[in-house]
Amino acid sequence: MRLLERYILRSILTTFFACIFVFLFLYVIIDLLSNLEDILKQRVALSLLIHYYLSYMPIMLVQVSPFACLLSTLYTFGRLNQNNEIIAMRASGMSILQITRNAIIFGLLMSLSIFWISDRLVPQALALNQKIKVMMEQGKKKEKEIKPEVLSNLTMYGLQNRLFHISKFHVPENIMEGITILEHDEKQNITKKIVANRGVYQNKQWVFYQCITYTFELSGQIKQEPQFADEQVMYIPETPRDFIAQRDQPDFMTINQLEDYIWKLSKSGATSVVRSFKVDYYQRFTTPFTSVIIIFLGIPFAMIIRKRAAGLSSMGISILVGFFYYILDAVCIALGKGGLLPPFLSASLSHLITFIAGLYLISVLP
Repeated sequence: MRLLERYILRSILTTFFACIFVFLFLYVIIDLLSNLEDILKQRVALSLLIHYYLSYMPIMLVQVSPFACLLSTLYTFGRLNQNNEIIAMRASGMSILQITRNAIIFGLLMSLSIFWISDRLVPQALALNQKIKVMMEQGKKKEKEIKPEVLSNLTMYGLQNRLFHISKFHVPENIMEGITILEHDEKQNITKKIVANRGVYQNKQWVFYQCITYTFELSGQIKQEPQFADEQVMYIPETPRDFIAQRDQPDFMTINQLEDYIWKLSKSGATSVVRSFKVDYYQRFTTPFTSVIIIFLGIPFAMIIRKRAAGLSSMGISILVGFFYYILDAVCIALGKGGLLPPFLSASLSHLITFIAGLYLISVLP
């Protein structure tokens, strides 16, 4: 690596890590001060408070890294441009892409790192963060005391076109209460409704108690008299683990877990729900690359910074560029979840537009 490349890379790295530290520090301070009254009221232990903010670090790192990459790129090349160093590099025959190569490579490496962190660490960090948050709110100091004993109002699309609604699920005992199961045909017409007071998972099968089964015609009318059973073995492929997993939102799932959940949902025919989850799924692959994509958009703006206050100019431009990108991304995601765009295009369109815009602006630079 040439001396000039090391010089540019050192400035990018220094600014990037300084931004990350400042952003994380400000978040902790602001959140701590806004919740200080509750923390003192609940007498939250210092060790628990430290664990809470440590669990939030991977989440915050993923969220602020793109902005830190953009700001470090704008500041570094804006300062070089202010000192006429960019002019000297261009006069020596270097192109814009050659000058900014290290910034682009750094953004790509950061994107790959964020992809790994968001899939492997963030779901676990979110789950741990929620547990500690409940512990802090309840004033408890032992993690075992905050494990969810009872899950309420579980809804799940299962295999064989079944829709489950469970009023209460007792996790340790594998017991369900207030069970309603709707079975559908391929056209989503209700063919059967099962209502049970209680269900117990034992010997790898579900046993329902005080169970009533309704059978429906295509017109929606009850075909025959409801069948009542005081105790009945139900042939349901879903295990307690499947029901427990449904409390998780997509943010709490890894890519493999989300893919498996989408496959199960697709068997139920829940088209709109599947479409929404597919957008979330493809976002897992595209969102981490925001860091490198937004650098391409920041480079041409960095080349026009000639003011002495390069830092303030970089901050202002970063806010404008970031605002433009995230508004565009939100619109594309909304169009995808609304069915106006295919899921993959919805998740990647903002990146594609930003990348093309960045390359165009770079190409027209003098």
